[in-house]
Order: sequence, then structure tokens, then C-alpha cells
Amino acid sequence: MDCGPTCLRIIAAYYGKNYSLQGLREKCHISRQGVSLLGISDAAESIGFRTTGVKITWEQLKNEVKLPCIIHWHQQHFIVVYRIRKKRGHRWIYVSDPGEGLLRYSEKQFLQAWLQIKTIPEKLKEFITEIPRDDKGIALLLEPTPRFYQEKGEEDNRLKFTYLFKYFHPYYKYLIQLGLSVLTASVISLILPFLTQAMVDKGIGLENLHFIAIILIAQVMLVVGQTANNLIRSWLMLHMTTRIGISLISDFLCKLMRLPIAFFDSKMVGDIIQRIGDYNRIQVFISGTLLSMLMALISFIVYGIIMAGYDPVILGIFLCGSILNIWWILLFMKRRRKLDYMRFQEASANQNSIVQLINGMQDIKLNNCEKQKRWEWERIQAKLYKISIKNLTLGQSQEIGGIFIDQTKNVIISFLAAKAVITGNMTLGMMVALQYIIGQLNAPLSQFIQFVQISQDAKLSMERLSEIQERPDEEPEEVKKIHEIPENADIEFQNVTFQYDGPHSDKVLDNISLKIPSDKVTAIVGTSGSGKTTLLKLILGFYTPGEGQLLLGNKPLTCYSESCWRNQCGVVMQEGYIFSDTIANNIGVSDTTPDMARVIEAARIAHIEDFIDSMPLNYNTKIGADGHGLSTGQKQRLLIARAAYKNAKFLILDEATNSLDANNEKYIMEKLQLLFKNKTVIIVAHRLSTVKKADHIIVLDKGQIKEEGSHTSLIAAKGYYYELVKNQLELGN
Repeated sequence: MDCGPTCLRIIAAYYGKNYSLQGLREKCHISRQGVSLLGISDAAESIGFRTTGVKITWEQLKNEVKLPCIIHWHQQHFIVVYRIRKKRGHRWIYVSDPGEGLLRYSEKQFLQAWLQIKTIPEKLKEFITEIPRDDKGIALLLEPTPRFYQEKGEEDNRLKFTYLFKYFHPYYKYLIQLGLSVLTASVISLILPFLTQAMVDKGIGLENLHFIAIILIAQVMLVVGQTANNLIRSWLMLHMTTRIGISLISDFLCKLMRLPIAFFDSKMVGDIIQRIGDYNRIQVFISGTLLSMLMALISFIVYGIIMAGYDPVILGIFLCGSILNIWWILLFMKRRRKLDYMRFQEASANQNSIVQLINGMQDIKLNNCEKQKRWEWERIQAKLYKISIKNLTLGQSQEIGGIFIDQTKNVIISFLAAKAVITGNMTLGMMVALQYIIGQLNAPLSQFIQFVQISQDAKLSMERLSEIQERPDEEPEEVKKIHEIPENADIEFQNVTFQYDGPHSDKVLDNISLKIPSDKVTAIVGTSGSGKTTLLKLILGFYTPGEGQLLLGNKPLTCYSESCWRNQCGVVMQEGYIFSDTIANNIGVSDTTPDMARVIEAARIAHIEDFIDSMPLNYNTKIGADGHGLSTGQKQRLLIARAAYKNAKFLILDEATNSLDANNEKYIMEKLQLLFKNKTVIIVAHRLSTVKKADHIIVLDKGQIKEEGSHTSLIAAKGYYYELVKNQLELGN
């Protein structure tokens, strides 16, 4: 999904400018479906490139095009071509793939993917120079203008590990205690090899059992002390890291809730859930790895100093072997990074697939598509399995090489130590102590290697979380907004145009101008897809117009605090959500503790009190995903009760009664008429019974206003509105 913005970021970096992925993502008008070439072109031109979208032949690409450029790959992906070079009679194409890194393709491989040629004739296999002229691929050519170099670019605002430091500040006392614990463990570790040396040289060498017993008792006491120290340290770590983990995820959820609705339109549910998994990775990094690494570092220094006292040459060999081992591990980091990104994408798809299977079970059974949906899930599992196999193969290669280097180093050290004992440069006790020290040094080395791997995983998680943290809040703190909402304000659209997926997508609203008067009932009607719900979403501040202005009173709606504005709106949307909670809490969701008198009155207006009274716990009955199931009509009446409970100045109803039978609808509309008094009401509906009493009716079609007026005047005009409702009027022609 991010391949387009990433390609543009790569090319901008090639010309010396750094841009955040998030900033380019917004400029590309990215959606759930991804990004178009036009979107990338718009983003490139906004930062100072001159762009040309072309369909060109291979000959033109290799001979005429200035590289780097962006090409359309496999008709579903974008990559950067940065070099075409001929070596030993073969031409190679060097690309930067956002998903896989720097790659090199042969001419045949490249053309198959770019031109989508499925088979290549035998005569063309060695040199593909006879491609027909109409075989063309898509490319976006970019050339920096003077404006590109004048732009400042953007700072890299990706999250760093320093971002985590603020979470440690409240626990500085625990950190001091942990530091003392680590210091104690280091002192104990320092004493143990000398005790071992003394026991071998003086106890065994002089055959002094009494001395050996004293040494063994001392070792037992030190081990008991070390165990107690480890136990206390584990409890301190558990207490601190659990709290930090909760704070991390809590802050993430707070950030999510501050983001505009547009963010959730561009993300799948599984993608967001996977990011919570990224926080769990970071928690593992904090809880286990950081402290272990600190202890390993101290142990490494302490034992390194002791080993230097025994034999500097052996220490040098140990350090050389360790550096070689670490270098070997680092060689695999790039491929691990690539596999991690692949795993994240497929795990996100897997999460979405499972959510769809569970939520769509009724429709799956109705359409007998169990097998197809299961196959879809199995295809994702096959991809995850392939990634796991690659990960395992990579891990085994890394482990085998590491073990070989480590064991070779240990054998060389053992030989040198044995030689030193034979030549008299070292006592047997010193050799035993040295072997103990090497064992203790190998543990920190293993922990360091583990730290490198886990820190890389945590870094990748931090990069993914940066995408969310970098996004601007719906209500940025630095922007001062009006918190007092005018009570008798008209809502006015002035030449408003709106598109969901950027300037090249279809216009959902096209240059509309209208006024919704205060303290009146305004109905919006039109066929499905005419832009009615989008109009309401603009009024609620979920989106801002692409062109034109939306005014509340005499000021743009964007001048007002979104939360304060929505607090003044009672809303029933088509896709309203019922939470897993009690009926009372679902109706009074806007209050921490619902007012039961208002809850009961709201239920009466929504004509759902009989259903609630039939429940065993009445208003305390749990409903939603974890509770009692509801029919569509019951859900709709609960949503109406929720809006009635709020008793806001502005009331917005989007198909609020379309799932109700005629009797329920009539009763509820009569009750709502009383609620409408002294309120600005906006109703979107298809049913004539819902809209005919409105003071003003606006008729939409394909994002444009066709007619406006009262029910009587519009019927008399026999225009578009008349055609919409004539079947309900039973007027015929």
C-alpha cells in the first residue's frame, strides 16, 4: 500500500532531500485500495519535481529515460529503477523495491514483470532486442526543478528509542534499586572465579579438605545471595515493565482516538490490531532485553578485566572471535528486516480474513461460500508458512555460522590455556577459573546477539508506529479553536466539492451551495450514492471540503472545536455501533454514569421500553457482541434512544427508521416531532412519511442539488422529487 510514497521518498533522497513517509502518503491521497500513478505525480510535483506519466518501450527506457524513475511492476506495485548496466554481454537492471530492498534483475526477468510478458520466445531468451514496438510498460519520469532544491524538506520524525525514556521517569526509584541489584550481582560474579582458583590451587593442590569446605560454603552462600538478588530484580522488573507496557498501549489508544475518521478509512482493522502487537514487541524489548543487556555489559567488562589479568593474548582472541560472531549476525539483519515487513503485511491480512469470517458468517452460509472463504484464508496461511520457512532457514544459517565461530574460538582458547599450564605460565586453578570466565563471557555475548535481533524487531515496530504518531491530531493543541458553539446558527455550504480519494477520484459532492436554517427541520433525499451521508459527515467534521466552505453561523466549521461541536449534535448514523455493555450504558454512552430518568425517557421516545422491560435485568441487561443479541430494528431504536438521551441542540438522523415497521416508525416520528422543537434537525431518508413534514427538503443526485422546497411545492412542480416518491404517493403518471 505504501509502495508509491516510498518510491517517491527514495527518489527525493537520491536528489538530496529527506521527506517523511507520512507527509508523502498524505500528498499521494492514499486509500485502502493503495495509491495511483496520478496520486504519486501530484505528490512529486507538490515537492518540486516535474513529472511525466508515460507508456514506453524497453528501448526507450534503457536509451532515453533519465534515471531514477518509477515503474509499474506486475501491474499492482511500484518500484524505482535507478541503474541499467551491461556486464559480460548481459544487461542488468538495478531496482529499489519498497517491499524487498535493493535488487538486480536480468533483462528477461525485468521485462516479464514490467511488460507482463508471460512467455518469451526461445530466440529472444539470450538478448531480448526484438520486443514488438507496441509492448510498452508504464513509468513515471521525475526531474527536479529549482523549486525542489529551494524546499527545505522534512526532518526525520520517526520514533527513536529515546521516545521510550519518558516512560521510565516515574520509576526512577525502581531504576536505582535495579542498578544496586545489578551492582550486587556483578560483585558476586567477580568473587566466584577467584574462589574456584583458590579451591583448585590451594585446596586440591595442598590436599586441604577444611579449606575446600570453607570455599564451597562461601560459594553456596554467594549462589543463595545471587538467587535472592535475581528474585527481587525480577519482581521489580515485572512491576515496572507491566506499568510501562500499559502506559504505552494506553497512549497508543489515546492517539488513535485523537486521529480523524479519514485515517480509519485508509486502514484495515487487522492493520491497526497488528500495531498493538508492535507495542507488545517493544514491551518485550524493555522488560527483558534492556536489563539483560545492561547486566551482560557489566559482566563482560568485569570478566574481561579479570581475563586480561590472567592472559591478555587469550582475551584478544576471545574479543576477535566475538567481533567476528557479531559481524556474522549483522550480515543477516537486512534480510530479517525484509521478512519482518512481509510477515507484518500477511499477518494483517490474516487478521482481516478472520474478522471477515466471523462477522460475515451469516452471509457466508446464505451464499454457500464457506469453501471459497476458507480457501482465501488458507492462501494467506500458505504465504505465512513460506515466510516462516524463509525465517527458519535464515535463522538456521545464522545459528550454524555463529556456533562454528564460537566453538572454534573456544577450542583455540582451550589449547592456549593448556599450553600455558604445561609451560608453567599458568596454574591449573587459573585454567579452571579461566574456563569458568569464558563460560560467563559467552553468556553476555549470546545476550548481546539476542539484543541485536530483538532491538531490530523493536526498531521495525517503532518505525511502523511512527506512521500513527506522526499523523496530526484532529484537534492539534497548538491550534486554538472556538469552544462555544452558537445556539441559533445556520449551517451553510458555499460551493463545496468533496472527493474521498483525492482530486482525481469521483466527486461525491460537486459544487453544492445550500443553507440549513436553525430551529427548522431539513430533509435531504436522493437515490443511493447521491452524497447524502457524505453531506452529514462533512457537517459532523469527519472530513473537510476539498473546495468551498462549510459555515456554522458566520464562521467556518473548522474554526470550532470538533469535540465541542459533536457534543452539541445528537446523531443516528446508518452504521451506528452497539457496544458490549448494558442497555443503560449504551443509551447514555455520552455520560460516564448515565442519568436513569433520562435513559428511561429516551427509551420511551424510541419505543423500546417494552423490549427492555422483558429483559431479566431490564436496563442492566448486557447487549452487543458479548451479550444479548438484537434485531436490526431493536438496534436502530437503541440508536434513536441514544440520540434522544443526548438532547442536543442539533439532531442528525441518517436513515434512522429505515429498519422499522410502519407502526413503530409512526409512533417514534410522533415522539420525535416533540423532540424537534427548538432544534436544528437534519433528516436523511427515503420514506415519504419521514420527510413530508420537514420545513425544507433538499433533493440530491450524483452530488448535485436538483431541487429545494417544501413537500407541497416539490410535488406540485412534478420534478425530480416527484419521480422519487411517486410510487409511495401512488399517483402514477
